[in-house]
Amino acid sequence: MSFGARSRAVLASLGTLGLALTAAASPASAVGGTPTTPTQLFTNYRSCSTDADRPTYLWGGDNLIVEGIPGTTDTSDNSQVSVQYQVWPVTDPAQTTTFTRDHATPGFEASGVLPSGSLAEGQIYAWRAQTVAGGAASDWSAPCYVTTDNSRPANAPTVSSPNYPPDKWNQGGEPAKFTLSANGVDDVTGFEYSWQQELPVISTTIGDHGIPQPLDPYSDPEYFTRADALGGSATLSLVPPSGSAGPMTLWVRSLDRAYSPSEITSYRFYISSTAPTVTPAVPSPEFGKPTTFTIRPNSALQSTSPVVSYSVRTTGGQSDKTVDVAAAAADGTAEVKLALDGLYGESLWVTSKSANGWVSDAASWSISYDTTPTVASDAYPENGSGGGVGVPGTFTFTPKVKGVVSYTYSFNGESEVTVAAGAHHTASVDWTPTSGGVYDLTVYATTRSGIQLAPYDYSFTVN
Repeated sequence: MSFGARSRAVLASLGTLGLALTAAASPASAVGGTPTTPTQLFTNYRSCSTDADRPTYLWGGDNLIVEGIPGTTDTSDNSQVSVQYQVWPVTDPAQTTTFTRDHATPGFEASGVLPSGSLAEGQIYAWRAQTVAGGAASDWSAPCYVTTDNSRPANAPTVSSPNYPPDKWNQGGEPAKFTLSANGVDDVTGFEYSWQQELPVISTTIGDHGIPQPLDPYSDPEYFTRADALGGSATLSLVPPSGSAGPMTLWVRSLDRAYSPSEITSYRFYISSTAPTVTPAVPSPEFGKPTTFTIRPNSALQSTSPVVSYSVRTTGGQSDKTVDVAAAAADGTAEVKLALDGLYGESLWVTSKSANGWVSDAASWSISYDTTPTVASDAYPENGSGGGVGVPGTFTFTPKVKGVVSYTYSFNGESEVTVAAGAHHTASVDWTPTSGGVYDLTVYATTRSGIQLAPYDYSFTVN
């Protein structure tokens, strides 16, 4: 479990705890004001606890970083100062160790390191800081209390659900209720969970002047929940991810007081489809013609929690889009009018949303279109041979969709030519070859709304 530790050079040394050692601060440059007591004290980027009965629990496997902001009464003077830190076991204050961070800048965090090998796990330690400038020193800060916990929770949590039993199919429609238990680990403070196996990392950002900005992970209910007591349990009510159907897995791990994680427990269950149905007003809507679609909710879903809206997404058209449609009728049905204009077809994907926040899996509806023109020539038949050099031929273009106003064609990739559509939206062009061989005629139509339809390749051979 990472806490987003930053990279910084730490100029500090620490003798073995238990030796009453006081190191004189290195002389600092003369400053214009009186040293002030360091503020903004943190240990491993977590806030200082000034209550000896409620120390900050930390994982100390990579040493502990202590830090505070030194200062002087002359805030305009940026001359460097030193910071002295003292640390001692609460049970034996006489065993105090003092160490110094030199070359610190007033107004910015100055850090030191407590080696993990010098801290007995489970023992409470106090530390404090003072600013030193030349021969003057500030008052000591109030002590911060910390204890190290380098042991991860021994057991993974247990997970159960009263309404979505594991390893079987369940009717969807209501939030899944879960009970998470510490499974006998007495220092678990809460749990981390996600529908993704890769659980989020707890991190601390660093703000202005190097000040850590720690957050209580349990303030984020999307991924964390606090246990009802130390070593206790927690209950959740979660709506599975959007498009819920099929296998679902909730991944859970316990967190102790140092936020060290346990092994992960997975809880797997299955949800039956709750997708709505989609029906067009006509079986095969015409290309580009507005058509009304009726959307009806899944009956079991509607009885669990009424559907209040639908999300309709189109793919394959000239401009894919998503529209939200309210369920206007009491039975949860809705209507949406769409003009489908995909050159080769178009698809609809529709999900429903219930009053309790449930989002169904998607219903799909699709149609295929052939928007290429028909090309015909008596003199030069498709995939055949005819005519000859200097023999004129007529090519007739006929649309497969309505609203065509022109055709654009090219022989063997030469410059394109556009001709207007005439009666019945057809067009004819005359062409005379200057050489024999294989030819490829490419033609596409354009509609009155400016849509360039799919091209058609017409191959033939000139005798």
